[in-house]
Amino acid sequence: MHNNENEARVLNLPVGYFGMVLGTIGMGFAWRYASTILPVSHTIGDALVVLAIMMWGLLTLAFLTRAVRFPYSVWQEMHHPIASSFVSLFPATTMLVAIGVTPWARTLALALFCVGVALQLSYAAWQTAGLWRGEHPADATTPGLYLPTVANNFISAMACGALGFNDAGLVFLGAGVISWITLEPAIVQRLRSGGVLSVPLRTSLGIQLAPALVACNAWLSINGGHADVFAKMLFGYGLLQLLFMLRLMPWYLRQAFNASFWSFSFGISALASTGLHLGHASGSGFFHNLALPLFIFTNIVIGLLLIKTLLLLLQGKLLTRVAPSTLMKPKDEQ
Repeated sequence: MHNNENEARVLNLPVGYFGMVLGTIGMGFAWRYASTILPVSHTIGDALVVLAIMMWGLLTLAFLTRAVRFPYSVWQEMHHPIASSFVSLFPATTMLVAIGVTPWARTLALALFCVGVALQLSYAAWQTAGLWRGEHPADATTPGLYLPTVANNFISAMACGALGFNDAGLVFLGAGVISWITLEPAIVQRLRSGGVLSVPLRTSLGIQLAPALVACNAWLSINGGHADVFAKMLFGYGLLQLLFMLRLMPWYLRQAFNASFWSFSFGISALASTGLHLGHASGSGFFHNLALPLFIFTNIVIGLLLIKTLLLLLQGKLLTRVAPSTLMKPKDEQ
């Protein structure tokens, strides 16, 4: 038996921390677009993208180091009925970084895109198809299930649009949309009638905000930015989900702030960019009048997340350290 108190502690960052990259880089993309239609500097968007890339680099280093030193801990995450979905955030953020560096280094962007797509498809085939054997616990059916097949395929479509592979982008968009349509009834039924989510899991509701808005972003990325009927319909469903999230705020805010609150960030940042696209395309009317207020609102939310996370870091509550033995396979299982 290990004596945990006498062991030198090691850094243990859950793979879910990659969620911080999603919202930060997504807001960077929104500011990049804003600089093309509003009198604002592109430097803000680029700075957010650079910040997100730095976060991704540090988290990737921490994740790969843990995978090499403590492979059992990563194996546990990959086999956990809930945490396994969040492992897919690694390839997701890799593809977002590819989009981020496309204006500066296309060759690097292509390399990151290829790695991200290969990882996301491989992991989705292993993890999601593995759930089709009838053994997935009903209470583990949370919005996190969207990540491997819905979010990753939408992000793949966005990356294809950024790199000019529009036909391939349509393939990924189709995969994401159909995956979303098939998963949503099961997830909503679980949320509605499958028992109350435990307090720590309630922030996973933030992921419910993302599919429609990220799908809208993906569609605009591969259709040349045309604000057509399909884009507006997706945006409308995203707005409805936002109202639901606002209604449930008192319920999921019953816990102290932690990194899991970043689950809301990717949908929020997608709301900013899609709102600006649709508003600019309209010129006047409903979407035009809604665009700027939504952009301000989303910046406030992402800003609060960044500030609260920085406070956690300064308080020593963000970078968790544990005894190495807790990341190793127990001797009685070896």
